[in-house]
Amino acid sequence: MLTGTTFGTSTPTTVQQKDFELAYPPEDSISCMKFSPSTIPQTYLIASSWANDIRCWELQQNGQSVPKAMQKHDAPILSCCWSDDGSKVFTASCDRTAKMWDLQSNSFTQIAQHDQPIRTIHYIQRPTYNCVMTGSWDKTVRFWDTRQSTPLKQIQLNERVYAADVFGPMAVITTADRSIHVYSLDNQPTEYKKIETLLKYQHRCVSIFTDKNRNPNGFAIGSIEGRVAIMYVDTTNPNDNFTFKCHRSNPSTNNVQDIYAVNDIAFHPIHGTLATVGSDGKYSFWDKDDRTKLKTSDTINDQSITCCAFDSRGQVFAYASSYDWHKGHEGNSQQKKNMIYFRSCFDEMKPKPKKT
Repeated sequence: MLTGTTFGTSTPTTVQQKDFELAYPPEDSISCMKFSPSTIPQTYLIASSWANDIRCWELQQNGQSVPKAMQKHDAPILSCCWSDDGSKVFTASCDRTAKMWDLQSNSFTQIAQHDQPIRTIHYIQRPTYNCVMTGSWDKTVRFWDTRQSTPLKQIQLNERVYAADVFGPMAVITTADRSIHVYSLDNQPTEYKKIETLLKYQHRCVSIFTDKNRNPNGFAIGSIEGRVAIMYVDTTNPNDNFTFKCHRSNPSTNNVQDIYAVNDIAFHPIHGTLATVGSDGKYSFWDKDDRTKLKTSDTINDQSITCCAFDSRGQVFAYASSYDWHKGHEGNSQQKKNMIYFRSCFDEMKPKPKKT
């Protein structure tokens, strides 16, 4: 099992900013962003924020963004997602409720309740059922039929849910004690296995990756210690699992290095490469199979990047520049705006050609 791997690179390029700004961004830190599914022809982006709101924009091919609608909770929204058909948006809030936003009728109704803030929310669509999965700081994961007030199923965990992801028949949940729980979602949600983490510090984010047939077979986890773990669920070769360092400053002459949290990870839907964003205010693109860095950006707006997303066609990469409170109250500057940027990404996310 390899640990502490540093991604190699063939002269990584620094990305000069040629990105579009999203119109009317949230007025407080941006917690989550998701693009609309491929089932609808338009490209919409939703973003949740600590300003208690969820906003939706339409992205046009000329680089313009059109604000479409907004809804509000009674407290910050920590997570959001789409239904598979693109007709509904789901939100998870610190007010301990999850809500469903029907975009056609513009109705916003409560579908779930927890005893503590809800940290994650995901829509599950399987051949025999569909539901919404919520993960909370009350140490439970609950599965909801949106037509019922009581959960279809509840799973008790040892600690608070810090991050989760869902893709097809797989769900991955990680908790405050760095436990990793993998669930099979076919027929009904059941625990498939627990996996021991490769990371020594608090997990911040998790993202599922797939094999060449688009079947989920592993996940990437980011930590507060500027490190990402690539982990396969079922592998006979433990060397397939490894960690790499990222979102760190170049060492000084005294060998001192600033280390930043990895705030979010997203996998490109076509190429299988990945993006990480961090408290250093940079985004980086990686090829996990070749174990190389593809690109890294300049520091954006001298503040953290809190979350990121790829659109379903792999053409657009969006990232949110906003404060993540890693420097406490003293580090919060009212002069710095919360911004969401998006850029064309298909070519720069391609794996580098293999040398012969």
